Amino acid sequence: MPMFEYVCRACGERFEELRSLDPDQPAPVCPECGSGQVVKLFSSFASLSPGSPSTPKGSGRSSCGGSGRFT
Repeated sequence: MPMFEYVCRACGERFEELRSLDPDQPAPVCPECGSGQVVKLFSSFASLSPGSPSTPKGSGRSSCGGSGRFT
């Protein structure tokens, strides 16, 4: 089951939730305020393959220029 990241439009809470890919599954609600006004975020992920260094190369900073806040 994939993990999705959401942000609540009502209170700004960011949260993750394991969700099935079933399109008939009800939308998640905010765990902080209970609002159904949540938006799915585009998230990146990291993976390591066998034989690769345990730390990804680079500065450890994201290459995108976003602030990470939903407006």
